[in-house]
Amino acid sequence: MMNIYSNSFQSALKYFKDTKANIRNLLIMSSDFNIRDNSWDPLYPHYLSHSDDLFIIADSFNLGLSTPTNQVSTRYSNNCQDINLVLDLMFLCFRSYELNNYTIHPEWRLISNYAHLTVTILIVEEHIQTKKHTIVKDSKEEHIFIKKLIKAIRNIDTDNISDVNCLNNTVHDLASSMENIWVKNLKVVNITKYSKSWWDTKYSRDLNKYRASKHIEDWKQFKNTVKITKCIFFNLNIQEISNKRRGSWELMNWVNKYKLPAVEAVKHNGQQCLKISDLWHALYSLFNMAQDCQIDMEILNEILSKLSSPWVPFSEEEFISSISKYNNLSTFGPDKLS
Repeated sequence: MMNIYSNSFQSALKYFKDTKANIRNLLIMSSDFNIRDNSWDPLYPHYLSHSDDLFIIADSFNLGLSTPTNQVSTRYSNNCQDINLVLDLMFLCFRSYELNNYTIHPEWRLISNYAHLTVTILIVEEHIQTKKHTIVKDSKEEHIFIKKLIKAIRNIDTDNISDVNCLNNTVHDLASSMENIWVKNLKVVNITKYSKSWWDTKYSRDLNKYRASKHIEDWKQFKNTVKITKCIFFNLNIQEISNKRRGSWELMNWVNKYKLPAVEAVKHNGQQCLKISDLWHALYSLFNMAQDCQIDMEILNEILSKLSSPWVPFSEEEFISSISKYNNLSTFGPDKLS
């Protein structure tokens, strides 16, 4: 949540406009923006350029102007000559069902000139798992689990698999055997913020040794064990990623949603299109204006023509064999990018 106050010189807007602010997961932006505009104040007949800057800044944070449940003023004058204004706004996260509008409370202002703005944030009950079942890597239990699992697979009688029902029974028996072997060798551990994927019994052994002796040499031995094992663990992970993806640029995640740059609001006939109905009306009007216009097809002659490439036939097996060597973040071109 971000609370902004912009003075009459719009210093806050100028700062955000000239500074690249790296603020993530912003849900609410509100306060006194000191801007009068017909977009949120129907009594004010004009549109200001500062409001465009405000929309651009809010869009860069993935926020949109929210509509209050009660359309009343937010700043109240102390005398009868001045009118009440709408200066306090609230921008909420786009496409959020939990945050979709806010409420203005002029009755809460008491001796203040400004009304309070409130928004309801729903907190959904969530179950957080604190324990997990695991088998410690390179432990005695892991060796027993693998040994018994191999034995269970070898004991499968494949001669009696004559139909689908027999196959289903065989698979069910194998799954039951695997579950029993897993339950007999698993270990229940607590999930904490200190849980490390590279931690094993060697660290516990050296740490318990230091806790018992309190000698500085045992502490150095423990730290050295952690350092060496962490280096081995992360080097193996990096090597696995490099061998699997075969391209250093593919370590970047290219499949997430791309954050589009902020743009100015669409305008039609000098008015901003802030609602879906306004956008459809503008599109409908522009389409009707261009419907009977003559199009100069000569512009297509400026496009340079290229020689066509022959299409080499290939089978479905060849295509599947080619794409199976690559993951979802690359292609099978010479540079695995094109």
